[in-house]
Amino acid sequence: MIYPSVQSAVVSALAAECIDNTSKQAWQKLIDLDTVRVGSGVSGSDRMQADCWVFARLHSQLIPRHWNALVAKFSTHKGRKVQAISALVPVVASHAPRLFVTSAVTAWAIPQLKGLDGKRSADMIVLPPEFYDFNRWDPDANPERTRRRWRQGVGQVLEDMVTDALAAAEQVLEQEGVLARSAA
Repeated sequence: MIYPSVQSAVVSALAAECIDNTSKQAWQKLIDLDTVRVGSGVSGSDRMQADCWVFARLHSQLIPRHWNALVAKFSTHKGRKVQAISALVPVVASHAPRLFVTSAVTAWAIPQLKGLDGKRSADMIVLPPEFYDFNRWDPDANPERTRRRWRQGVGQVLEDMVTDALAAAEQVLEQEGVLARSAA
C-alpha cells in the first residue's frame, strides 16, 4: 500500500478503526469488501490491513504529544478524540486560565460545523453553538483583546504540534517505504 502523502496516510489510518462502525445504506452491506478494488488494484480488506498497520506503527513510534495532536485533529473516533484532547490540555503552554485553555483546545479539535441544527444523523461529536463563544471561557472577564490573543496562541501551539507530528510521521512512513516518493 502506497500513500500519496503523509496526511492521507494519517487520516486513512485514523479512520480505519471507525470504518465498520459507520452506518451504511442497504446496498452497501451487500458488497463484499474482498472483491472490491480500491485505488491501484488493492482490495478493500488489504487497504484496511495496511491502514491498521500504519495506525499501530505511528502509535508506537510517535511521542505521545505528537500522537495526541494528530488524533485530536484528524480522528473520527469519538473516544480517542476526547482522550487526545484531555492529554493535550496540560502540554499547551499559555498564560490563559486552565478553563480557557481546555475550551480552546476542545474548540480547535472539534470545530463548529456551519449550518448545523443538531439534526445530523452522523455519529460525531457536536458541541452546542454557545460553547464556541470564547467570552464564556474566562471566568475573570479579561479584556477581549487578551482573550483573542490567548485563543490565537493556543491555536498556534496546537498547529505547530500538528506540523511537528506530521514531520515525525513522515520520517516513520518513509522509513517503512509506504509513501509514494520514498517507494519510487
